[in-house]
Amino acid sequence: MATLLKKPKLSFWQIWNMNVGFLGIQYSFGLQQSAINPIFLFLGASEELLPILNIAGPVTGLIVQPIIGAVSDKTWSPRWGRRKPFFLIGALLGSLCLFAFPLSPALWFAVGLLWILDVGNNMAMEPYRAFVGDKLPDSQLSIGYQMQSLFVGAGILLANASIFLFQDWFGGGEEISGQIPKWLYYSFFIGSFLSIVTILWSVLKTPEIPPSDEELEEIMKNRALPFMERFKAPFVEISHAVKEMPKFMWKLSAVYLFQWYALFIYWQFITPLFRNTMGYDTSEAAAQAAKMSTTYNVVTAVVALILVPLTIRFGGKKIYALSLLGTGIALLTIPHINDPVYVLFPMVLFGIGWAAMMGIPYSMVSKIVPQERRGVYMGILNMMIVIPMGIQTLSFGPIFKNVLGGSAINAMLFAGGFFIIAAVLAMRLNMPKTATEDEQDEVIS
Repeated sequence: MATLLKKPKLSFWQIWNMNVGFLGIQYSFGLQQSAINPIFLFLGASEELLPILNIAGPVTGLIVQPIIGAVSDKTWSPRWGRRKPFFLIGALLGSLCLFAFPLSPALWFAVGLLWILDVGNNMAMEPYRAFVGDKLPDSQLSIGYQMQSLFVGAGILLANASIFLFQDWFGGGEEISGQIPKWLYYSFFIGSFLSIVTILWSVLKTPEIPPSDEELEEIMKNRALPFMERFKAPFVEISHAVKEMPKFMWKLSAVYLFQWYALFIYWQFITPLFRNTMGYDTSEAAAQAAKMSTTYNVVTAVVALILVPLTIRFGGKKIYALSLLGTGIALLTIPHINDPVYVLFPMVLFGIGWAAMMGIPYSMVSKIVPQERRGVYMGILNMMIVIPMGIQTLSFGPIFKNVLGGSAINAMLFAGGFFIIAAVLAMRLNMPKTATEDEQDEVIS
């Protein structure tokens, strides 16, 4: 194992600058949550097809993130660093796709762009998660990853606010079958700009920590291997990492199975739900779904850093489990409310849950995995996200049609039940004694 260098504590604003790039990445994910499925509907897709049309996310996440994580572990350039080249290229790819997305002339074109967009986003995501772990000492990991939660909330908040605001300002008129409304263009063009600009901010403001002598020696050995050996190396590394994975991560994978299956149902069927419960057309339903997402991401941005002292006081496991329980209650409540204002109130619970989901598990995992394998383990953690999503995209269409009666209301209740199960399973997440929180050092100096 490589000798670990003592990392200096960073100031609040250094941690802030390090995470700014997440604003652009999560703006893109916000559009995927709230605007991609309406675009599919505008271009003629049926509700039954929505799960399978979203399979790009799980497949690209399963392939790209662990491979990029493993490759970045064995990468170093004095000029470009270790993680930065990967999320720079990913952000550029995502930026180009976001610009082209609203110009899609047909459903097949939009689906193809989603695949490329997901490759870009996944290429940026896990090296960025590892980047934060690389820079921060253990005592600041919670604040680092909860700061990411803040930017997750802010990015998705901006994306969704833009959708209903632009519809209000530039919308109107009847929907035309097979055409994407012009008001939806502006949200994607802004996302294209933010995707690359925010990443550049973090890249220019935050230097990477050079590898230790032992790590650099390992990197140079890897570079000296024949091409085929280097090609196989990430897959071998992923295989070994899975075999040696801490028991804690196996328990977390059970929580993620139900959590992310349910989240994918919510994002796919919140727009169809409002077409049923409120009698909206697709544009109105998409705008209401965007307001829902805006509400919960406002809450996420507000409470993300508040969760840090709460996890220190009560433990990450309890706060995480309670947050999942609250999210389940929110989803069970939404289908029974047909007022466009009152239906926003359950999003407070959803927002608290989203803040916990985007921060607490990453902080816990980062403390128990080896420093020199953080990239690959962050990629494996993402595999635990995309595998449930992949299962959902393949299985939920038939479930929706044959078991739930083709009802978006029943789909949302189904998702709420899965969150309750995830909350119960989260109570099994006991951290190893050597990786417990340090209450004294957690405060930012």
